[in-house]
Amino acid sequence: MLTADLVTARRRGGELRLPPSDDARRARVAVLAAALTARAREEIGRTRDDVEEALRETAAALEIGGAAGDRRLAAAVGKLVRDGLRFEEATAAASSELRRELFRRAAAARRAAGALDRAALLGALAGERGTTPDALEAALYADRPGAQRLVSVEVLAPALLASGFEIAEAQAVLLRAEKIVAEVETREARVWRHLFRTLKFLRLLPVISRQREPWEGSRALPRRTPLGVAELRPRDRAHVARYRIEMDGPLSLFQGAGRYGLQLALALPAIAACDVWSIEADVRWGADRRPLRFRMGGAGVPAPARDGAGPDHGWPDELATFVAAFERAETGWRVEHEPAVLDLPGAGLCVPDLAFVRARDGARVYFELLGFWSREAVFRRIDLVRAGLPEKILFAASKSLRVGEALLDDAQGAALYVFSRVLGVRPVLEHLERLAG
Repeated sequence: MLTADLVTARRRGGELRLPPSDDARRARVAVLAAALTARAREEIGRTRDDVEEALRETAAALEIGGAAGDRRLAAAVGKLVRDGLRFEEATAAASSELRRELFRRAAAARRAAGALDRAALLGALAGERGTTPDALEAALYADRPGAQRLVSVEVLAPALLASGFEIAEAQAVLLRAEKIVAEVETREARVWRHLFRTLKFLRLLPVISRQREPWEGSRALPRRTPLGVAELRPRDRAHVARYRIEMDGPLSLFQGAGRYGLQLALALPAIAACDVWSIEADVRWGADRRPLRFRMGGAGVPAPARDGAGPDHGWPDELATFVAAFERAETGWRVEHEPAVLDLPGAGLCVPDLAFVRARDGARVYFELLGFWSREAVFRRIDLVRAGLPEKILFAASKSLRVGEALLDDAQGAALYVFSRVLGVRPVLEHLERLAG
């Protein structure tokens, strides 16, 4: 992923804008990516230091170092190519132990003879370990990053890297966001389900509402016109789902915590996979952290959804572990992995992770893991319940959030399960039976 210093962005009044992603710019990105990727493949088997030197030589040979913007573009493409390089991972303990043994023997030899025959010492130790002196010497510092050897190159094709370069730049901008509002449209349930699960998997704190009015995103996009929705026939537009998603950014919640900013940036590809999308973000940019508005949007090509792709369906580890344990137990309940989105007009949406269905009578109870998000996430769900959420639902929150199950004691169709370390099958089952009645 790109960092903010590699983004070619310009201030225009109170806005932050990326350069237009025209054919000429995409072509430059593709040329750079192709040359750097080809050179990296030639360096497979060599050390990281050698690979870095080769990539610098290749970038210099392309003679794109004139203007500051061109240098930054070359550095940005180089960063994306380097992200796809895979180096061997040596065991630090093995190299450390080897150095310790060799240095101990060298010190003993010097004390005994007053001199040191380096070649003889390496040869003796190599013979004991069943290797060659050259291999032994290479293993001495194999745990150093510069000595790691390139084993594979897993970089996107140059054309694909170029087509996604603007999204990569936008992700770097979002690392500095205070607040993000996204509006998305899609006709396929799997796309928005993938989006909602991505937000939850990244432990973000979205406020999601379904839009009943025609999408207004084009007014927020002065430099781009969304494609796709205008081409839909009236009968097709009736099946379009429209959502507004509000997310607080890292600077507003945690004074610039990088981990949360990374999660926020990782959510952008899932947003951009919707048929039509836009984002509007309040960012603080530059050394002076000047507040600016950043807008972006367009038409997306739906990415392959995670639904059905694996046993965990994109769940966090603690939820995947719990589901496996619950399905092994004899509970009289079956687990639905693809529950409906619960929509309470005027109040918001709830996106359950699961639905439990009792075999004997078909009673259904939804389940949402709030996990380790924040206390605010818990209280948002409580507000939704009190606003009249019609479905029976069980929320699960970590004890570390300092909330109590009594918060929903007076609710008829909802309950809060507070767990200590892991989700337990028995306490969840007790809550389900009580809610189902």
